[in-house]
Amino acid sequence: MGLSATRRPVVLIVEDEFLLRMNAVDMIRAAGFEAVDAANADEAIEILETRRDITVVFTDIQMPGSMDGLKLARAVRGRWPPIKIVATSGLVNVAESDLPEGGRFLPKPYGPQQIADLLREVVGT
Repeated sequence: MGLSATRRPVVLIVEDEFLLRMNAVDMIRAAGFEAVDAANADEAIEILETRRDITVVFTDIQMPGSMDGLKLARAVRGRWPPIKIVATSGLVNVAESDLPEGGRFLPKPYGPQQIADLLREVVGT
């Protein structure tokens, strides 16, 4: 799980709003990361169960389904501790203490440079 020597870090983007998800995919790819996307937490868990190369989960907080982004972040930390977590929202203001240890919060709207800088920081590149 994580980053191999020859591959770009893989970011799983979890966002229920299609256009916002595709915009995040474009920004993250332009920043030099590989992007995988899911429309909700259940899809994200399925992807995490089948892929061992996810480095970061970048999740919206307010999503429909069985889990919101904060519950997803806690589930990821519990099952896949090495994976880094970045949560985002335009409606909810979250303190980093609301996230699992090491989790980061990026308020919406965010720009390409903000997301690139934060992702590089959390993966250590």
